[in-house]
Amino acid sequence: MHTTDWQKSTYSGDGSNCVYVAATSTGAIHIRESDEPEVILITTRPRLAELIRTLKAHQSPCTT
Repeated sequence: MHTTDWQKSTYSGDGSNCVYVAATSTGAIHIRESDEPEVILITTRPRLAELIRTLKAHQSPCTT
């Protein structure tokens, strides 16, 4: 049985609303929140990178 090595995002801070990320040996990226750890989003590195670029490009001035 393979265990997933989850890492807390550095953007999560010390609060209880944390985002965790894990990479698998197949290259998939798993993402989950501490609120609902049983809900896992699965994506690829290129798609996650595109999402992050898009979010950064459309970031509201009041969220910086």
